[in-house]
Amino acid sequence: MQDAKEEVRSRLNIEDVIGEYVVLKRAGRNFKGLSPFSGEKTPSFYVSPDKQIWHDFSSNKGGDVFSFVMEAEGFDFRQALELLARKAGVDLSMYDTGKNRSLGKRKEKLKEVLKLSAKYYQASFVNNKHAIDYVFHKRGLNRATITEFMIGYAPSSGDALVKFLAKKGYQKKDMQEAGLLNRFGSDLFRSRIMVPLMDASGEVIGFTGRLLEDEPNAPKYLNTPQTLLYDKSRHVFGLSQAKESIRTADSAVIVEGNLDVISSFEAGVKNVVATAGTAMTEMHLKAIGRITKQIKLCFDSDKAGIAATERAISIAQNVDIDLSVISLPESAKDPDELVKQDVGLWRQAIDDAEPAIDWVLKQYQKRFDVSSANGKREFTSSALNLIRQIDDPVVSEHYIDKIAGITGASKKALTQKLEGSSSESDNRNLKKTIQYSIQDKDNKDEYTYHDNALAIGLSDSATRDLFKDVNESYFDDESRLEVLRYVAKSRERNFEEILNSLQKYETYVKILLLKAETRYADFSSQDRYFEAARLLRQIEIQNKKNQKDKLTEELRTAEDSRDEASAQELRKRIHALIKEIQIGKR
Repeated sequence: MQDAKEEVRSRLNIEDVIGEYVVLKRAGRNFKGLSPFSGEKTPSFYVSPDKQIWHDFSSNKGGDVFSFVMEAEGFDFRQALELLARKAGVDLSMYDTGKNRSLGKRKEKLKEVLKLSAKYYQASFVNNKHAIDYVFHKRGLNRATITEFMIGYAPSSGDALVKFLAKKGYQKKDMQEAGLLNRFGSDLFRSRIMVPLMDASGEVIGFTGRLLEDEPNAPKYLNTPQTLLYDKSRHVFGLSQAKESIRTADSAVIVEGNLDVISSFEAGVKNVVATAGTAMTEMHLKAIGRITKQIKLCFDSDKAGIAATERAISIAQNVDIDLSVISLPESAKDPDELVKQDVGLWRQAIDDAEPAIDWVLKQYQKRFDVSSANGKREFTSSALNLIRQIDDPVVSEHYIDKIAGITGASKKALTQKLEGSSSESDNRNLKKTIQYSIQDKDNKDEYTYHDNALAIGLSDSATRDLFKDVNESYFDDESRLEVLRYVAKSRERNFEEILNSLQKYETYVKILLLKAETRYADFSSQDRYFEAARLLRQIEIQNKKNQKDKLTEELRTAEDSRDEASAQELRKRIHALIKEIQIGKR
């Protein structure tokens, strides 16, 4: 798809695309605005029409027009390409070959069928008094919300949609593949309020149907089955409507029901989504995690809800998500009910969300009698199983302290139970390992120093002697390593020559040059030299910290296996690195 990518890029001005998301003002040859990815008050977001790239100094993110759309919309590359191709008027099917082209055409046809079906259901809704009463009066939704979510109604007739689509020229095979037919070849959805399921760009990929009145032996909710377009393990309901609010709030709320999302949206709390009636998966969290790392769950506090939260904690560890849990007041069984009582209470519940592990521990306290020996055993077994899912030893230690406070058990006993060992020395060694791991935490972006140093090196050849003796192992990323090698050897200052020499890394090089232009252009030659020297020293310190962390992990392994000789040697190396780091900071 490289040809398609370049064709789309050639037809679009990056400042026009980004200007749809960010208010940009001319700043010399570039444009400048407030970062859409942070709550900054001083603009540090730059767009370069000449280089066709953007860079956000507040988050150290940057790239081309495709990477911006991926960041802003929470898309993967294919989704970003499709959105920009529509803006540019590029037919992507012309760039597909063989099987991919055939698959792409099938998907496009199914999207047509589903979009037309959604419009049909909307028209049916307008003509059905029963459906109107349910949505407007019982659910309390207004016209704007109904339009935003394309809410409709599936008639009770068994083949109303089939006949409608057939008149439009579609075959039953198309309807079946779109997930609209039952096993008898007639309408899957009947006598139901229809809520379209949309992908992140807002295209209809399926439906949820809700019965107007409960019927025996009939599910209250009915979802589209797995199709070429719809995968319940990946789909996040309401994401297309909520993503801007999620980005603004830097947090997302996940609820259990689609109608909870819609009610909350109407009440003005719009950073709310749902997992469409299925268990949460890693793909769900990844989709939301492209926009925010702060996710708040609003599940039931019954056993099923606790189990779902436990699973979510485990998954969140794998995708670097900060998970918390919302507790509803006893007066409401779900967000929809609470919103109807008082939207202020719903907002307060969201604000009062507590860390997921704290919430689960509270539920365990309600379940087990921690005043009895047996209750303490059951509580600590469940609680420590939860703690085992935590990667960070400092966080683990925090919760061991908390469990000790709840049960009255000693930290020694809890640590022995956690590690499955009764060895007092193991417990001491675990504490030592935790102490090592919490020293000298560096909160900076991993490559901030590298990028800033290379930006100066590329733009100011007078600083390049500083890069000659830099240890290449400090630059473990391919693009950064190649730029380092270029800076260390080349004296070239011409922009075009630099790009020609580093053509494979063109986008990254352009970002570095934009950094240099916007951050270091006003520095004197001497100031740039000293700044480059300072950054390279910080890179060395950072590398030593990484070495120390790696040795700390090796120390933990040696202590767990009771290899005291190796452990002693590792401690010496760690202490030596700590001294080197302290000297480097002076």
